Amino acid sequence: MADGLTARIKDDIVLYGALAANLGIGVAKFVAAALTGSSSMLTEGFHSVVDSGNQVLLLYGQRRAKQPADEAHPFGYGRELYFWAFVVAILIFAIGAGVSIYEGWRHIQHPEPLTSPTINYVVLAISFALEGSSWTIAVREFSKAKGDVPWWRAIRRSKDPAGFIVLFEDSAALAGLVIAGIGIWGSHAFNDPRIDGAASIVIGAILALVAVLLARESKGLLIGERADPEVIATIRRIVDNYPAIVSVNHVRTIHTAPDSIFAAISADFDDATTMGEGETLIEAIETELRAAVPMLSSIYIRPEKRENATLVIEPGHKEPARDASAQS
Repeated sequence: MADGLTARIKDDIVLYGALAANLGIGVAKFVAAALTGSSSMLTEGFHSVVDSGNQVLLLYGQRRAKQPADEAHPFGYGRELYFWAFVVAILIFAIGAGVSIYEGWRHIQHPEPLTSPTINYVVLAISFALEGSSWTIAVREFSKAKGDVPWWRAIRRSKDPAGFIVLFEDSAALAGLVIAGIGIWGSHAFNDPRIDGAASIVIGAILALVAVLLARESKGLLIGERADPEVIATIRRIVDNYPAIVSVNHVRTIHTAPDSIFAAISADFDDATTMGEGETLIEAIETELRAAVPMLSSIYIRPEKRENATLVIEPGHKEPARDASAQS
């Protein structure tokens, strides 16, 4: 049992690291806000609470997504993680950004003098160190997964929302801490507590932007996204290499989980291929495909005449020219 727990923590190290950091930071921020009356510090406290709740939801989603397939869900529960990722985006927008902007507006309308800033600065420094550690873990893990792909393209193409959500959250948290520090310093330097309220609104705007970006990425995964173009090209190349395959009409894929892909392949078989030979050929193709692309959890190969198929040209693949008889 201990080995299993260790394995789960290792698999979700980004989420556990972020959760541990946010829980400790949240308590410290609320204490500092109560002692000093800082609006931006109170906002940062709510930010940490929301982030902690988000990590719990993502861990729950990860656990639910690993349930085996059953009669009601023949392709498994993998996409449940995408649902919880979308919920996280909504929470960041509704609670994180909403509370931050409201607190900032309230502090501007009814400014309250701030007491000694020393406590806030100490808490901000500790928070920055802890958030920085969580951010470093998230960056390292995501960098390892993305390989040589540029950062933004890797985020857009990622099918594992847990990684890029923590990356976005921690980046927003670090930016929020810097803005909170500037707001607290400005309020004391210019003896104007409204600056602290304005900082809170800026933090809320950052959270709203992050929430919109996460919602957009999560929506695409929830609706259903194809596999990476390289995976589709690999599938097409393998199938097309068999002499009995006249042409590959289309390769349609969808992620049923971050590490699980369903592939539907339409191929034109040589007319001389018998039914028995076709069955043997399909089994051989599926075996080779699973060896080349381990994420293929389900493969459906449909023998279909090219002229009767609805052709789908994948990115980077050019449709082969039809012969004269096909064009006439």
